[in-house]
Amino acid sequence: MKQPFLLAQLSDLHVKARGELSYRVVDTAAMLRDCVKHVLALKQRPDAVAITGDLTDGGRPEEYAFLRELIAPLAMPVYLIPGNHDEAGAMRAAFADHAYLRQSGNCVQYVIDAHALRIVALDTVIPGESGGALDEERIAWLDRTLTQAPGRPTVVLMHHPPFTTHIGHMDAYGLRDSKPLAAVIRRHPQVERLLCGHVHRPIETRFAGTIAATAPSPAHQVALDLGVDAPSRFVMEPPAYRLHAYTPETGLVSHTAYVGEFAGPYPFRDQ
Repeated sequence: MKQPFLLAQLSDLHVKARGELSYRVVDTAAMLRDCVKHVLALKQRPDAVAITGDLTDGGRPEEYAFLRELIAPLAMPVYLIPGNHDEAGAMRAAFADHAYLRQSGNCVQYVIDAHALRIVALDTVIPGESGGALDEERIAWLDRTLTQAPGRPTVVLMHHPPFTTHIGHMDAYGLRDSKPLAAVIRRHPQVERLLCGHVHRPIETRFAGTIAATAPSPAHQVALDLGVDAPSRFVMEPPAYRLHAYTPETGLVSHTAYVGEFAGPYPFRDQ
C-alpha cells in the first residue's frame, strides 16, 4: 500500500500578543512552538496542515503577526479558518499571501483541490458571539461546492461542531440548528469527515452518514465534565493535535498525537 496523504489538524491555538499569557496561566505561544516542532519531527511529515479556528485569543493584528512567526517553520501548505475568537479582516490582512482566504466575500469559505483529499472550509462564525450558525447562504454555498465534485473524497473544515458534546458550557455555545447542515451532508456521501475545533478535546460521533470530530488543543484542554450544568473550566492535560491519513483503499483514518517528551519507543520483546 502506498504512503497515505497526511493532514495534520491543529485547533484552538489562542495565540496572544508577544509576552502575554492566556487566562494569566497558559503560555500558548510556547506550546504552539512545541507543537510545530512535533509536527515537523514526525517520521512521516504531513502533506498539509489545517488549523480549525481560534487562531488567536482576541483577533488583534499583533496576535496574527505573532502567529505568522510561530507557524513560519511549517513548510507545507497551511489552511486557516476562523473561530469565535478570531476577526476575519485582521486574519486576512495578516495572511494576505494565503489567496484561498479571499475565495468568498464576507465569509471565510474556500475549496482546496490540490491534494488527494479535497478540503472544503465552512465559516460558522457569528461576529461578536461565542456560538456559531450557518445561514441559508452558507448552506447553499456548501451544497453547490460539494455538488461540483461528487467523486472526490472530501473533508469539511468548520470551527463549531454540529453535535452535542454533553459538556454543558460548551454546548451552550455550539452550532445553532445543525439540521440544514445534516441535510446537505447526507446528500453527499463523498464527505469523509467534518473536522471541527472549539471544544479543546478529541470527540467523535456519527453525523448525517459520516463522522464529525473535534480536535484537542496544542495548549489547554476543556475540563472533561459531562454535566448539563458543567462550569466553564480548563485543565492542563497533555497538548495534542490530530493526524488524518487518507488512501482510497482505507478512507480517512484519524490519530491523536500528543506533544511532549515521552520515554521510548521500546521494542515489544522481552530482554
